Amino acid sequence: MSLKLDTPVLVVDDYQTMVRIIRNFLKQIGFTDVDDASDGGQALEKLKAKKYGLILSDWNMEPMTGLDLLKAVRADAGLAGIPFIMVTAEAKPENVITAKKEGVNNYIVKPFDADTLQKKIETVLTGA
Repeated sequence: MSLKLDTPVLVVDDYQTMVRIIRNFLKQIGFTDVDDASDGGQALEKLKAKKYGLILSDWNMEPMTGLDLLKAVRADAGLAGIPFIMVTAEAKPENVITAKKEGVNNYIVKPFDADTLQKKIETVLTGA
């Protein structure tokens, strides 16, 4: 099964340089519909306004963290089914366990490259 490259993707990160890097990787992979938000609260507003097929969210953000965003998405019946990949600089096992428990679909540790991102997205979106 191949990736649907017209799937709308929401990138959530408070660090604009990271947003640009992820946007560039998504463009290299072939995604054409990419939006971004600078924190979980802004992401929730965008999620209510548009139907996304994938969320890529940083963990460490203020005032609403990626983990808080994940919990809010999973608690909302209209959003709960959206695949969610957590992006973080911390590879602590307890963070991975916490994110899994809250319903994250996959986890990427920074730094990463376009190939790694593509593999994680393929796993989440196609089950490959």
